[in-house]
Amino acid sequence: MITLTPDEAKQRFGPLFAQKFLVMVDECTARAEIIEQCRARGTIEWDAMNRRRAGGALTSCSVEGTSMVVSAKLGRYPVNFGAAAGDIGGQALESVEINGSEVITSWAGIAGAGVGVAACLPQALGVIRAEYPTEDDLKIGGAHTNRVRIVSPKYEKVCIGIDDTDTKTEGATWVLALKCAESCQIEGVEFLNMRLVQLNPAVPHKTTNCVSSALNFAVKPEKIPVLLEFVRSFVDKNTVSRDTGIAYYRGIGFPSESPASVSVKTTIMTLSEAEKAAKEIGIGFIDGNARKGRIGALGAVLWGNMGIEAAGLYGEHL
Repeated sequence: MITLTPDEAKQRFGPLFAQKFLVMVDECTARAEIIEQCRARGTIEWDAMNRRRAGGALTSCSVEGTSMVVSAKLGRYPVNFGAAAGDIGGQALESVEINGSEVITSWAGIAGAGVGVAACLPQALGVIRAEYPTEDDLKIGGAHTNRVRIVSPKYEKVCIGIDDTDTKTEGATWVLALKCAESCQIEGVEFLNMRLVQLNPAVPHKTTNCVSSALNFAVKPEKIPVLLEFVRSFVDKNTVSRDTGIAYYRGIGFPSESPASVSVKTTIMTLSEAEKAAKEIGIGFIDGNARKGRIGALGAVLWGNMGIEAAGLYGEHL
């Protein structure tokens, strides 16, 4: 086994293009989510298509700009890997495994795709080290096949929903939520994205548009209580409403589909219904109000990772 740090990989292969690499895991559902950022969109698109074709630990992937999000399952799986053709992918994710506070992802690539996994990814911010089974795996380009184990810190995914921080005369929940995320400078916490979630506009007791906000974070497990307390304190200090709700979910995907995801966009849900639905799928509340803001906060968490449709009325698609 040959081991290279990101700096050593950069010295050996020259500076390349991977910018960020981050892996979140959910041991309860045996799922993982991998985020990669590159300087170019084309490489990300090619990798995504070939990894899908290769199968292995990958279950799905999506591309936005020069970033890719890979959904995967924990464990090691056979891959359809080789020179790209038919149902064969030229790059593959073979496994995602947890080792204490680290996550090990195993990759295979051939030709240019081998350069991607053996030389490019190991240089990305977030990588601790890359482990190569043999010296041959360090020979990149041409028709070479490369295998590498990339070791990175273990993160979990936390989605936080916030609603009812404004009134009809002042404030905007999405502004407060985004300021909260950008103010969070906790070591071991990475802000991923923010999503505006359109709720049922027919609700009578609202400000104007009936929209809640979701914040997604990658968090080292020991830092989750610190993050939740930071968000609770920031929102309490800056809200102008007595109805503010803050909900959170720790994990990748829910254990089961909740009918509440439709209800928050199509019905007038009660507070008791929202709290019951949250309890059923493991969503918790950290606000001290226990008022109607919890309904929108629940909706934000339910839709916080469901794509652009979260921003639309129920059934709307681009």
